[in-house]
Amino acid sequence: MKNAPACRALPVLSESLGLEPREVVSLAGAGGKTTLMFRLASELLLSGKKVVTTTTTRILEPSSTETPSFFVHTDGDRIKEFLQRHLSQIRHITVAGERLGAGKVKGISPGLIIDLWELSMCDYILVEADGAAGRPVKAPREQEPVIPSNTTLVVAMLGVDGVGMELDEKNVFQPDRISRLTGIPLGGKINAESMATLMTHPEGVFKGAPVSSRVVAFLNKVDLSGALG
Repeated sequence: MKNAPACRALPVLSESLGLEPREVVSLAGAGGKTTLMFRLASELLLSGKKVVTTTTTRILEPSSTETPSFFVHTDGDRIKEFLQRHLSQIRHITVAGERLGAGKVKGISPGLIIDLWELSMCDYILVEADGAAGRPVKAPREQEPVIPSNTTLVVAMLGVDGVGMELDEKNVFQPDRISRLTGIPLGGKINAESMATLMTHPEGVFKGAPVSSRVVAFLNKVDLSGALG
């Protein structure tokens, strides 16, 4: 993996993330991936780019303020047809594979993301490739994250507001795995060192990033926490 500069939330996300003219961007980790995905999509849309947003896991069904168009279908060919017909006009479309109830949707396969990219319909595909159940800190399970192999940029997030929280299921996602990676006992306090470990450990939030991809560590919610001093 080729390391890109780590960054915090800045007014112009595309610049702070070092986006190239065409990218498949996969978001992993915890602490605001969905918000980041749609904020970045909105910024790219305003700059005249064509953007597809999606997930390889599960997300809440997006609102009309997050995406101008949302298409769900279990058939990948129907998704391709919809994008080919409408993306040039709408310019930002979110796609998913299935509605699950409780306001959630299931994503599409990494293979379909590869197919969509090869059709050259869009400038960017933004993929939420990990789940954290709304927690600010996580360590990935064995099958996580689900990063498409054609990803060019992996952005792994952690929420700085997790620093100082107790290591338990209420506060973090997969506390047992976090404990194993960081050495912090269950019930102990998450600290800055443990956050750094989750960013740098081979089994941490960058797990599964394609060797050819660039990687960016994104510390979110810095404005909400004085935990790092």
